[in-house]
Amino acid sequence: MVPIIDLIGVLGGLIVPPAWDLIKKKFTKDTEDTPERTMGTLATTKPETLPAYVEALCKHLDAQTAFFNRDVVGDVGAGVRNLRASIRPIAVIGSLVMLGVMAYATLFNGYSPPTPEAAEVLTGIRVSCEGIASSWMSSRIILRN
Repeated sequence: MVPIIDLIGVLGGLIVPPAWDLIKKKFTKDTEDTPERTMGTLATTKPETLPAYVEALCKHLDAQTAFFNRDVVGDVGAGVRNLRASIRPIAVIGSLVMLGVMAYATLFNGYSPPTPEAAEVLTGIRVSCEGIASSWMSSRIILRN
């Protein structure tokens, strides 16, 4: 039963994100509504609302820019920026190390959990670590395409 859970966790993390991306690209229509098209439509149909739309669009873009720049400009020190950028890689490396320690203890030292409850906890930890590592790897695959 445990290897099936492991297999589901790893394959789920590796296959689901790229499959979702493929399904989304194949079966959803791209919207052809752009801000420029909306401004053109408003200019011909309701010209009195065009200035309010442009102002709202500018505020929206300014808010997006401020949100994006919150980690790269301002009073944030280099150490804080680097720490924020390293959280996910540290989690993946920690997960891989944990899996390695668990594999070493099981394969070479003959470790087996003393109680069924401990076995369940270890299974949950292992599946979580596998999910974290495989999710990161599949997201890296998507970013390369």
